[in-house]
Amino acid sequence: MRFAPAATALSLAFALTASVSWGNERNPEPRAGVLIAQGQAALEAGDTQGAIDAFEAALAVDPGHTPIFIRLAEAARAENLQGKAIRYYREALDRDPKNLAALAGEGAALAEKGAVEKARAKLAEVRSLCGDSCAETQRLTAAIAAGPRTPVLTAEAKLPDAQPVQSN
Repeated sequence: MRFAPAATALSLAFALTASVSWGNERNPEPRAGVLIAQGQAALEAGDTQGAIDAFEAALAVDPGHTPIFIRLAEAARAENLQGKAIRYYREALDRDPKNLAALAGEGAALAEKGAVEKARAKLAEVRSLCGDSCAETQRLTAAIAAGPRTPVLTAEAKLPDAQPVQSN
């Protein structure tokens, strides 16, 4: 009985510490952090394939770091691979169901792909989590307003008129 108050205080301290550490996003492994920075720099420079390579290497080093999936999805969207981006966003959402960046990114990729009703459902979900003034809500609203991306088909390319070959 003498230890009951101390045991209660100690268990409360452990419970609070465990919940705080679980709720915070952890930092990536140092090597993965370097690769993420390289990938982000490549993506900003327009080298999407270099960015994808760096992000995939970072994922191999630290497979438990969820933001890598979001960065991979952003790179896939830059390559006009919305289906692949949606898969990466869903992987991030499987790990963290209330990740606003993943929810908004998936909604934007859906809108770019032409699935506007599904994108609006994602917008409603993002609004319920963070409201109308949140950056993710505004980006997703803009993506839905922009509408689907029109794919460029190589078969539609018009070749210059060929001049007839003269024979001697």
